[in-house]
Amino acid sequence: MAIELPDNLIALERSAWEEIQAGALTVETALAVREGVAAFVQQAAETDTPLSRLDVEMALKKMVRHPETAAA
Repeated sequence: MAIELPDNLIALERSAWEEIQAGALTVETALAVREGVAAFVQQAAETDTPLSRLDVEMALKKMVRHPETAAA
C-alpha cells in the first residue's frame, strides 16, 4: 500500500536527514518530524484510513533517504 505523504512532512524529514548527515540533528527538528507523523496518523484515523506510525515513518524515510526505490 502506497502512502500519500504531504509535502510539509516530506520537507520536515528532509531537514532532519540533512541535519543527521551533518551530525547536527536538533531536538527541535526531531520533535517536529515526530509531531508531523503523529498528526498525519491521527488525521488518517479520523478519515477511516488507519495507518500505523511505523508504516508512515518507514515510507517517509524511504522517500527521503532512498528516493530511487521509493516508487517501487
